[in-house]
Amino acid sequence: MAYKKIKPQNFTEEELREIWKTEYCNAPIVTFDGVSVKFYEDKFDHLFYESEYRKLKDKSILSYNRLEKIYWIKDTLQDVTAILKKGWDTENKEYFKNRRLAIVKGNYVVIIRFTGKLKASIVTAYEKEDISNILNAPDFEKTDEFFDV
Repeated sequence: MAYKKIKPQNFTEEELREIWKTEYCNAPIVTFDGVSVKFYEDKFDHLFYESEYRKLKDKSILSYNRLEKIYWIKDTLQDVTAILKKGWDTENKEYFKNRRLAIVKGNYVVIIRFTGKLKASIVTAYEKEDISNILNAPDFEKTDEFFDV
């Protein structure tokens, strides 16, 4: 996979939003295993802004670190070597049945939520220093609810 980085400081926010719209929102991205993932323009803020104070979750700072990897989301979803894990539901203290985490490059994580058979939408993408909790999660398993198994 390419895993190309950009220099977001060389773009205006409007240009970065246009990359997001063109690359992701105009047509679904199909994963390596045939899942059609939908992206929405309003997810830009969630994916590419960070919170000054993590506990507040204010998403007030445009993140150049996240934006330099804007193309990595697609690459991760299409990477057959990605590690696939189940997502943790903090509220209910159990693993989601409809979330899949794909991990590449040691600590880059992309989360999708299944909405139907071979259909999903983006939840988030981020880099995390310590992903041991994610790596210790159960492997994602294909079920007939979301795949033709």
